[in-house]
Amino acid sequence: LSPARAWCQAAAQKLPGGIGSKLCDLLPALDGDMKTMTFLQEVVDILLAYITESFDRETKVIDFHYPNELLQRNNWELQDEPETLDDILISCRATLKYAIKTAHPRYFNQLSTGLDMVGLAADWLTSTANTNMFTYEVAPVFVLLEYVTLKKMREIIGWEDGRGDGIFSPGGAISNMYAMLLARFKMFPEVKEKGMSSVPRLAAFTSEHSHFSIKKGAAALGIGTESVICIKADESGKMIPADLERKILEAKQKGFVPFFVSATAGTTVYGAFDPLIAISDICKKYQVWFHVDGAWGGSLIMSRMHKWKLDGVERSVLKLTWNPHKMMAVPLQCSALLVREEGLMQNCNQMHACYLFQQDKHYDLSYDTGDKALQCGRHVDIFKLWLMWRAKGTIGFEAQIDKCLELSEYLYNKIKDREGYEMVFNGKPQHTNVCFWYLPPGMRYLEDKEEKKKRLHKVAPVIKARMMEYGTTMVSYQPQGDKVNFFRMVISNPAATFEDIDFLIEEIERLGQDL
Repeated sequence: LSPARAWCQAAAQKLPGGIGSKLCDLLPALDGDMKTMTFLQEVVDILLAYITESFDRETKVIDFHYPNELLQRNNWELQDEPETLDDILISCRATLKYAIKTAHPRYFNQLSTGLDMVGLAADWLTSTANTNMFTYEVAPVFVLLEYVTLKKMREIIGWEDGRGDGIFSPGGAISNMYAMLLARFKMFPEVKEKGMSSVPRLAAFTSEHSHFSIKKGAAALGIGTESVICIKADESGKMIPADLERKILEAKQKGFVPFFVSATAGTTVYGAFDPLIAISDICKKYQVWFHVDGAWGGSLIMSRMHKWKLDGVERSVLKLTWNPHKMMAVPLQCSALLVREEGLMQNCNQMHACYLFQQDKHYDLSYDTGDKALQCGRHVDIFKLWLMWRAKGTIGFEAQIDKCLELSEYLYNKIKDREGYEMVFNGKPQHTNVCFWYLPPGMRYLEDKEEKKKRLHKVAPVIKARMMEYGTTMVSYQPQGDKVNFFRMVISNPAATFEDIDFLIEEIERLGQDL
């Protein structure tokens, strides 16, 4: 036993019947150190038990209850009077009891899955430090680590000497909105002070398969969703460059000023990689700012085997969104916006708040990064990525990414010709997204195509509901355009194995055989 843990156990023995104390007995209370150590050790024990259970394939991914039922099972209401620390520990256990085990090897529901132990430790340390990322004076090490890591990421992209700028933001949607904000400011800097009335009608362009955050960003920035023009995608989900050029010309003829093109490296549903080189050439031809949303697929640039899918990303005139909390399995949240032009973010967003960004400080003010952010309070998201990178090295991330893509190809090869399965689009998946329909035995030989389509639309939701009720696995589904509901399997969990893929196939068949 470590001295600290031995001390905690000794303290617990002096507190018969549980901790019994209240918040006021913990630090910074006088002589609160022993009770604090005991309480926190109890919390750590709860967390460690949950972590161990999360990786056990014999445990459920989810202990599902309907919302009203879950509200009634526990008293979640807030009270005027404080509870004891024993009650607080009960609340911790209850919260984790009904939480989704996103680290479970059979959890495939979202793009962000898994739980890295070094990343978790880094998150604990970050919360313990409890500081803000706006100035060097309050976050010296974290600010320097963000500088070092962003430079490394820009070097990997291929920008000369890693030059440029960047920031970690609260998710890919905000990173994409930053990108649109910067593109507008670069073309029309007067908009910062005078607003949208000072600029012409703007037009942004993105694939019909792109993330909803492009339209949401346009709405938030006052550009409007109608000014986001969707470009056709081919059967596999890639943007068609010829349609982009045609839509740019049409917008110009209607009096719009094209200012922003967002290509996608790894679309949310199909996992498609837009042809970045061709799109870049069109942007250069018409002097439109070129952004790459690589929130999902950007991490493939770490893999020598798969980085060709991002060929042309180094041409992104302005910026790249890259979410390490997805394929790199960094704990949520961890999203970077990488910007090629130094000083652009600062000029666009700075407000010179003299109570934070005094110009006569005794250190290099370039490390006071807060004024280039939209936020004032900014969470420390960098440390978990940096510490994991130290622990794994670039080759460790590469191996992890390659393994996930190998598993997705394994799934594709198992089901592409298997009875009862039909692929949503032809060809091997570009990312770990494997999109397919499962046709139960009673539906496979229906001749009425409309009836078959109508019934097939209901299959995935029912199987998904049964997965959650049994707690065995979780995988997402959705419609796309004129295609009825289909399963979208994604693999980003480093704990997943070939056996887990086999289990998923068998479980879908077990849960759907009677439909």
